Amino acid sequence: MKVSENVTMAFTNILNNKIRSFLTMLGIIIGVGAVIAMVSIGEGAKKRVTDSISAMGSNLLIVTRGRGGRGGGFGKSSTRLGVEELELIQKSSPYIKAIAPEVRSNQTVSYGGDSLETAVFGCTVDYPVVRNYQLASGRFFTEEEIKSSQRVAVLGSYVADELFPGTDPIGAVISAGRLRFEVIGVLAEKGQSGFTNSDDLILAPLTTVQRKLVGTKDYQTIYIQVKDETLMDQTYDQIYEALLEHYRDEEKFNLRNQAEILATVQESSKTFTFLLAGIAAVSLLVGGIGIMNIMLVSVTERIREIGIRKAIGARKEEILALFLIEAVILSLSGGIIGIAAGCLAAKLMAKISGWAAAITMPSILVSFVFSIAIGLFFGVYPAYKASGLNPIEALRHE
Repeated sequence: MKVSENVTMAFTNILNNKIRSFLTMLGIIIGVGAVIAMVSIGEGAKKRVTDSISAMGSNLLIVTRGRGGRGGGFGKSSTRLGVEELELIQKSSPYIKAIAPEVRSNQTVSYGGDSLETAVFGCTVDYPVVRNYQLASGRFFTEEEIKSSQRVAVLGSYVADELFPGTDPIGAVISAGRLRFEVIGVLAEKGQSGFTNSDDLILAPLTTVQRKLVGTKDYQTIYIQVKDETLMDQTYDQIYEALLEHYRDEEKFNLRNQAEILATVQESSKTFTFLLAGIAAVSLLVGGIGIMNIMLVSVTERIREIGIRKAIGARKEEILALFLIEAVILSLSGGIIGIAAGCLAAKLMAKISGWAAAITMPSILVSFVFSIAIGLFFGVYPAYKASGLNPIEALRHE
């Protein structure tokens, strides 16, 4: 018997039992769909977090006050992080490309009748380069404006849209706390960075925020941009040793490597994705068991047919192939429908929840191959049982 004839007969038998066939495929459909949807959501979440961390800036080392030393947590500390420490960091390594101190003050910002709570960051002229910010319009403040503590501000795109919907904010005067700032620029949209909105902020001269909003000469954070990614570890060690010698206690400062943060997040996201895929794969196993059960029922129903085939010369291998092909077709059909359902579910979940969904070709291929493997694995026993029937006993079966 030709393979094409076996395929035709398998399709005929499946179509003659449409409801039973569909219910058999349902486990595979749900399993494959769940795997693709869960992996897509997991990959999308990983990409979103990775992009957010990368959006902070390239080749970054971050210094803050607090407990933790090498890569530790934030914590609170009375440790100073000021001009002396800034100069120390600048001299600690020849591989530093740019350095940008930062001071933050949460303020109620208003213009006309509109207002919102946002963060006002005091920074230097290198800050946009180090933190990967681009200007959409206007200009950034100058060194002279920083030295003279001018009240000028560059708005994040979210703040600009909220306070100046549909209008150009350049030249407008906004209120931030008890100060008034002239808007001189608007940043290009950047999006989420971790759990914060990178567009929900205002940048102002460092000295202005220090003296008139925060009331301190210290910094809260120092961002360090390294010349090349290959020099990150070496620069990290040089800065760490310099700070440790300065403070005499690693609990008094916190030095973090952006590359290490990114690697940790990616590894955690990968584990999360595998966990989701593993849970979803259980449905595939259940679907495979369903196929085996239905195929066993099919063998029982067709015992006389098998006896007739054997009586007219059908070989054991041909009977085996007939039922195995039917199991694979059921599994493969469920897999194809499951792939379509999984892609649709991933996009729907992403739209409803706001999460990104990254549908990857490997997840589709793995699900497709796995669906075929399920059909082969769970179809072998029923097919083998059918091929091993005695033709005389089969013909006597009622």
